[in-house]
Amino acid sequence: MKKIFILLLLLVFHLPVCAEVLQGSITYDVDSAREELLKYSDNKIDKTLVESFYKDYYYKENQAYKLSADTNLTNRVLAFFSDTTYGVMYKAIPLYVWYYSKDGDLIYMEKKDSTEYPYKAYKYTPSGLLMNMSLRVSKEETFIYTPAGKLVAHWIGPNAYDEDNNIIMTREYKE
Repeated sequence: MKKIFILLLLLVFHLPVCAEVLQGSITYDVDSAREELLKYSDNKIDKTLVESFYKDYYYKENQAYKLSADTNLTNRVLAFFSDTTYGVMYKAIPLYVWYYSKDGDLIYMEKKDSTEYPYKAYKYTPSGLLMNMSLRVSKEETFIYTPAGKLVAHWIGPNAYDEDNNIIMTREYKE
């Protein structure tokens, strides 16, 4: 009987600890984000897939949306950048983002490892050369590095900052 009583006491005192909900999140700084991205080893891209996106199929329509508040369309999401380039993410293939010049020519493609934050993304030229790598911590925050690990930009909201905390680019996206 004594053993059962002790066991019940232990359970009663232990239950509140077990019932707690633990919540956590991963936070990154410039160095930890770099370290995470440099772990990557797969640099293969699907050249057949890339070839099918050399020209922006929806170029005229996408340019019209540049002036619109609606960039989350039925089949794609658009992002317009201050350097006149723009990105297209097709909802049917969400692990890829296609970046086009102002004339609708493919300049980069980005391959993500997930659609859930945080995720890694690697940006390539159409010929397959790795241009940069990024760690997307949240919708608001992204770290971007060269293939050698030098910080290119730290996006926070609509602004990209360099190592000296100067704004180097802005973006606009709406939902």
